Amino acid sequence: MGQSIRVADVLIIGGGLSGTMLAAQLLRLPGTRRILIVETRAELGRGEAYSAVELGHTLNGNAARMSVDPDNADDLTQWLTDYISTGGWPESYQQHVPISELFPPRGIFGLYAQQRLAQAKALSTSSVEHIRAEGVDLQVDATSALLTLDTGEQLQGTFAVLATGMFAAARTPQTESTGLNAAALDPWDVPAMTRLDPHSTVLIIGSGLTMVDAVVSLEQAGHCGPIEIFSRHGLLPHVRRQPPSWDDFLAADHSLSSPRQLLREVRRQCQLALAQGIDWQAPLDTVRVHIARLWSQASEAQKRQFVRHVRPWWESHHHRSPPLSAQLVERLAREGRLRIRAASFKGLVPSDEGIAIAVRYRGEQVVTQVSGAALINSSGIEYDWRRVARPLPQQLLKRGLVQPGPLALGIAADASGAVRDAQGKVSQRLFAMGPPLRGLWWESTAVTDVAFQAKALATKLTQL
Repeated sequence: MGQSIRVADVLIIGGGLSGTMLAAQLLRLPGTRRILIVETRAELGRGEAYSAVELGHTLNGNAARMSVDPDNADDLTQWLTDYISTGGWPESYQQHVPISELFPPRGIFGLYAQQRLAQAKALSTSSVEHIRAEGVDLQVDATSALLTLDTGEQLQGTFAVLATGMFAAARTPQTESTGLNAAALDPWDVPAMTRLDPHSTVLIIGSGLTMVDAVVSLEQAGHCGPIEIFSRHGLLPHVRRQPPSWDDFLAADHSLSSPRQLLREVRRQCQLALAQGIDWQAPLDTVRVHIARLWSQASEAQKRQFVRHVRPWWESHHHRSPPLSAQLVERLAREGRLRIRAASFKGLVPSDEGIAIAVRYRGEQVVTQVSGAALINSSGIEYDWRRVARPLPQQLLKRGLVQPGPLALGIAADASGAVRDAQGKVSQRLFAMGPPLRGLWWESTAVTDVAFQAKALATKLTQL
């Protein structure tokens, strides 16, 4: 006899931050329902982003910006206050700032998310269960969704939600692999870095926040040799500061819509701030709440224009580095140990010793070979599901249950998160939230973005 199929009201595929926040919101709503969360990791709430164990790997936003409760912006600050007062994270006192301005380690943030789920569970008549497995196939009909696990077990839900989180390029098998990940060190694997010659040269591909984490990892591993960083534009993330408030200029003027208009006005506002002795980050931070509206009303051509010409500068100015990590990168650069070059990665080069890569420096036509003792892939997140060689994304595409999102960023869905199939039809049973909706909202990975999505989707699922 075959295994019996386990039945639930909601199947949540992915138990990182997105899936955990959705479960917590569902638990808080009236009624009784059964929720199953499918997650390969031993713990819920951590996922790719919050499984880091090193204290040096911190959030890139301070506590006041990172609440998982969309109805209480101070929730993380309040939780941290209690956590620190009972002996947790004693190192926090070294920063000499209010708790709301602390940048907590990501491992501690994962604990916070777990505790908020546990509290919601304790107060609810609904149930939530963690199924430790990987979903490898999904079938959807008019009445339900059937998920097949790598264990052979099948789960049936009235609704299924793709809360798959982020596919980090450094940890994601890719369908068109260059062999980069097989040859590269994990950016967060400090033990592996301790086995390097501490004086050796380390090469890093990519210069965003994953690179910052990689540099922190090398420092904690005792590395003291040269670090060579290569990225297309040679831009480093700016440090995140705590600027004063600034008038929300986009709320007052909805005529600003194209990337060119927006960029011109943002620059003008930043110049106004600087002329008044105010941090340029103040006006830039007001743009954040308007990104979803601006992105959704932009034409396909305007979106391509933004991604091609503005994105690198938006990423470096908006996705900023936590202060302590930024100080480390700045110090190593000042000492001459860390160098960033604008160059395109062209592939691995066979080498008898260490590792060698081919790069083309910006403005040059020739390809140059660069050697080092180790290589780290810090190229960020892989949003194109066609390139992610995991069973479920590939099966969903093969079955036509999903289609790539705008500009191949995540998957297509309507404004409620209901997934669009290959023909563009909106599903009544399959939904998505968080990073898979990058193409729909552009910014769909930050904690606050996901918190609001979780609340809205939980409400919708209980009303259908």
